[in-house]
Amino acid sequence: MSYQEKNITVSLVSHLLIVVYYLSQLFEMQQAGGLVAARVFSLWATVIVATIIVNIIGNILTHILLSIVHAIKTRSEHVEKYVEDERDHLIGLKGDRVSYISFSIGVLVAMLTFAFGLSPLVMFCLIVLSSILAEIIGDLSQLYLYRKGF
Repeated sequence: MSYQEKNITVSLVSHLLIVVYYLSQLFEMQQAGGLVAARVFSLWATVIVATIIVNIIGNILTHILLSIVHAIKTRSEHVEKYVEDERDHLIGLKGDRVSYISFSIGVLVAMLTFAFGLSPLVMFCLIVLSSILAEIIGDLSQLYLYRKGF
Protein backbone atom coordinates (compact mmCIF):
# COMPACT_ATOMS: atom_id res chain seq x y z
CA MET A 1 0.00 0.00 0.00
CA SER A 2 1.44 3.35 -1.01
CA TYR A 3 1.74 6.41 1.19
CA GLN A 4 -1.20 8.11 -0.54
CA GLU A 5 -3.38 5.03 -0.10
CA LYS A 6 -2.60 4.97 3.61
CA ASN A 7 -3.52 8.65 3.96
CA ILE A 8 -6.76 8.07 2.08
CA THR A 9 -7.53 5.08 4.31
CA VAL A 10 -7.01 7.19 7.44
CA SER A 11 -9.30 9.85 6.00
CA LEU A 12 -11.90 7.22 5.09
CA VAL A 13 -11.87 5.70 8.58
CA SER A 14 -12.20 9.11 10.23
CA HIS A 15 -15.09 10.06 7.96
CA LEU A 16 -16.81 6.74 8.67
CA LEU A 17 -16.48 7.26 12.43
CA ILE A 18 -17.86 10.78 12.14
CA VAL A 19 -20.84 9.74 10.01
CA VAL A 20 -21.68 6.98 12.51
CA TYR A 21 -21.55 9.53 15.35
CA TYR A 22 -23.65 12.02 13.36
CA LEU A 23 -26.32 9.47 12.45
CA SER A 24 -26.48 8.11 15.99
CA GLN A 25 -26.98 11.63 17.39
CA LEU A 26 -29.68 12.37 14.80
CA PHE A 27 -31.41 9.09 15.62
CA GLU A 28 -31.33 9.87 19.35
CA MET A 29 -32.69 13.35 18.66
CA GLN A 30 -35.49 11.94 16.52
CA GLN A 31 -36.38 9.37 19.20
CA ALA A 32 -36.47 12.13 21.85
CA GLY A 33 -39.23 14.00 20.05
CA GLY A 34 -37.88 15.47 16.84
CA LEU A 35 -35.22 17.77 15.58
CA VAL A 36 -34.40 20.77 17.75
CA ALA A 37 -32.62 23.66 16.03
CA ALA A 38 -30.16 24.35 18.84
CA ARG A 39 -29.09 20.70 19.07
CA VAL A 40 -28.87 20.32 15.30
CA PHE A 41 -26.62 23.35 14.94
CA SER A 42 -24.40 22.30 17.86
CA LEU A 43 -24.16 18.82 16.32
CA TRP A 44 -23.23 20.41 13.00
CA ALA A 45 -20.47 22.46 14.64
CA THR A 46 -19.19 19.39 16.47
CA VAL A 47 -19.09 17.35 13.28
CA ILE A 48 -17.23 20.06 11.34
CA VAL A 49 -14.65 20.61 14.08
CA ALA A 50 -14.22 16.86 14.62
CA THR A 51 -13.71 16.29 10.90
CA ILE A 52 -10.97 18.88 10.73
CA ILE A 53 -9.20 17.82 13.92
CA VAL A 54 -9.45 14.07 13.35
CA ASN A 55 -8.17 14.33 9.77
CA ILE A 56 -5.23 16.55 10.75
CA ILE A 57 -4.24 14.40 13.72
CA GLY A 58 -4.77 11.20 11.73
CA ASN A 59 -2.56 12.39 8.87
CA ILE A 60 0.18 13.56 11.25
CA LEU A 61 0.15 10.29 13.17
CA THR A 62 0.16 8.30 9.94
CA HIS A 63 3.18 10.22 8.70
CA ILE A 64 5.01 9.71 12.00
CA LEU A 65 4.19 6.00 12.17
CA LEU A 66 5.21 5.45 8.54
CA SER A 67 8.52 7.19 9.21
CA ILE A 68 9.13 5.04 12.28
CA VAL A 69 8.31 1.84 10.39
CA HIS A 70 10.58 2.91 7.52
CA ALA A 71 13.42 3.63 9.94
CA ILE A 72 13.00 0.24 11.61
CA LYS A 73 12.86 -1.62 8.29
CA THR A 74 15.85 0.08 6.72
CA ARG A 75 17.79 0.66 9.96
CA SER A 76 18.82 4.09 8.79
CA GLU A 77 18.14 7.63 9.89
CA HIS A 78 17.46 8.74 6.33
CA VAL A 79 13.98 10.20 6.13
CA GLU A 80 11.87 8.78 3.34
CA LYS A 81 10.42 11.48 1.12
CA TYR A 82 6.89 11.05 -0.05
CA VAL A 83 6.39 12.72 -3.38
CA GLU A 84 3.26 13.06 -5.45
CA ASP A 85 3.54 12.64 -9.16
CA GLU A 86 1.08 13.51 -11.90
CA ARG A 87 -0.76 10.23 -11.45
CA ASP A 88 -1.42 11.03 -7.79
CA HIS A 89 -2.70 14.49 -8.69
CA LEU A 90 -4.94 13.02 -11.39
CA ILE A 91 -6.37 10.44 -8.99
CA GLY A 92 -6.98 13.19 -6.44
CA LEU A 93 -8.80 15.29 -9.03
CA LYS A 94 -10.95 12.35 -10.11
CA GLY A 95 -11.81 11.64 -6.47
CA ASP A 96 -12.73 15.31 -5.99
CA ARG A 97 -14.97 15.17 -9.06
CA VAL A 98 -16.78 12.12 -7.69
CA SER A 99 -17.15 13.88 -4.33
CA TYR A 100 -18.60 17.01 -5.93
CA ILE A 101 -21.06 15.02 -8.03
CA SER A 102 -22.25 12.97 -5.05
CA PHE A 103 -22.52 16.10 -2.89
CA SER A 104 -24.55 17.82 -5.62
CA ILE A 105 -26.93 14.88 -5.74
CA GLY A 106 -27.23 15.01 -1.93
CA VAL A 107 -28.01 18.74 -2.01
CA LEU A 108 -30.63 18.12 -4.71
CA VAL A 109 -32.28 15.47 -2.54
CA ALA A 110 -32.17 17.83 0.46
CA MET A 111 -33.78 20.61 -1.57
CA LEU A 112 -36.47 18.22 -2.78
CA THR A 113 -37.34 17.31 0.81
CA PHE A 114 -37.81 20.99 1.54
CA ALA A 115 -39.85 21.47 -1.63
CA PHE A 116 -42.13 18.60 -0.60
CA GLY A 117 -42.91 20.31 2.68
CA LEU A 118 -40.53 18.81 5.21
CA SER A 119 -38.86 20.93 7.85
CA PRO A 120 -35.85 23.12 6.97
CA LEU A 121 -33.96 21.28 9.71
CA VAL A 122 -34.39 18.05 7.76
CA MET A 123 -32.94 19.76 4.70
CA PHE A 124 -30.04 21.09 6.75
CA CYS A 125 -29.33 17.68 8.27
CA LEU A 126 -29.38 16.07 4.83
CA ILE A 127 -26.94 18.65 3.46
CA VAL A 128 -24.50 17.95 6.31
CA LEU A 129 -24.95 14.19 5.84
CA SER A 130 -24.42 14.43 2.10
CA SER A 131 -21.18 16.37 2.62
CA ILE A 132 -19.77 13.62 4.83
CA LEU A 133 -21.01 10.87 2.52
CA ALA A 134 -19.49 12.70 -0.46
CA GLU A 135 -16.10 12.62 1.25
CA ILE A 136 -16.49 8.89 1.91
CA ILE A 137 -17.47 8.23 -1.71
CA GLY A 138 -14.53 10.33 -2.93
CA ASP A 139 -12.11 8.43 -0.68
CA LEU A 140 -13.48 5.11 -1.89
CA SER A 141 -13.13 6.16 -5.52
CA GLN A 142 -9.52 7.23 -4.96
CA LEU A 143 -8.73 3.91 -3.29
CA TYR A 144 -10.37 2.12 -6.21
CA LEU A 145 -8.30 4.08 -8.71
CA TYR A 146 -5.07 3.33 -6.81
CA ARG A 147 -5.94 -0.36 -6.60
CA LYS A 148 -6.96 -0.45 -10.24
CA GLY A 149 -3.52 0.88 -11.12
CA PHE A 150 -4.79 3.92 -12.95
